[in-house]
Amino acid sequence: MSKITALDVAQKAGVSRSAVSRVFTPGASVSKTTATKVRTAARELGYRPNVLARSLITGRSRIIGLVVAYLENQFYPEAIERLSKSLQERGYHVLVFMASNDSEATQKVIDELLDYQVDGIIAASVGMSNDLTRRCEEAGIPIVLFNRDQYDDRLSSVTSDNMAGGRKLAAFLAAGGHQRIGHIAGWEGASTQIDREAGFKAGLMDAGLKLVAREVGNFNFEQAKSAAREMFDRDDHPDAVFVANDHMAFAVMDVLRFELGLSIPGDVSVVGYDDVSLAAWPSYDLTTVRQPANRMVAETVDILMTRIDDTDTPARRITIDGPLIMRGSARKPKG
Repeated sequence: MSKITALDVAQKAGVSRSAVSRVFTPGASVSKTTATKVRTAARELGYRPNVLARSLITGRSRIIGLVVAYLENQFYPEAIERLSKSLQERGYHVLVFMASNDSEATQKVIDELLDYQVDGIIAASVGMSNDLTRRCEEAGIPIVLFNRDQYDDRLSSVTSDNMAGGRKLAAFLAAGGHQRIGHIAGWEGASTQIDREAGFKAGLMDAGLKLVAREVGNFNFEQAKSAAREMFDRDDHPDAVFVANDHMAFAVMDVLRFELGLSIPGDVSVVGYDDVSLAAWPSYDLTTVRQPANRMVAETVDILMTRIDDTDTPARRITIDGPLIMRGSARKPKG
């Protein structure tokens, strides 16, 4: 059988070839009647549009590269699903690449993305070196950082208001009467960690308090367990702890209850950050700051689409306030 072409579909549907092209071009203007005729004819003939051929003509691949550092944290699979659906609604396909906080590994991933001639890149909790940023800028490929920020005027970013979130948690624990408060940090090179801890310390200072203990969990489940053992396997352990994200907070809670025999929140109050779905499960019932994922995704996609359409559009940095979600893992202030 000879290959079915757009002209064959046009003849069968009784429309022009350009009408067939518009039907299969995301966002193009076409009447509902024409679209129905064309899709019916295409289905009957077994026609599929050649996306790769169209990309050569238009100079657009309709592909977005999504780079993510890790998927263990529940926040990222949920956010990636939302990002993918939102981009698909705009007529784009998504290529997901795994990277790490290692700059050499990230450079290799970006090199591959450039080979695919993607129209844009979303970097989820992945940093961009100056060289990588320059190369993407020269190639006309816009980048949006998701849940990470860098102090580079060429890069757009969308995050929750991590400073404000840290302050809210500190004020909450102080109002609950806690006096000995600890912190288990994430990866110390991440802007999210830096800002959350800075806000938390500032909030403690406002209440006349300061950290009595600090360990690093690097946003890693097993390392968070080790940090919890180091901080709490002693008589003078903190009476409350802010863990830099929910993923680590679950590990800390497991160690406190099942290894050290401590009661939550009787002996220790635990608070986290993200409000992933697991946080609401009765087994954790975690007090946390909610990252407004839907709004973060919407802003990320809007910025990327705008910059794809006009590469001269200046980069934007957006922070979105997230609410404190009070549950049963921390002692609540009276009244």
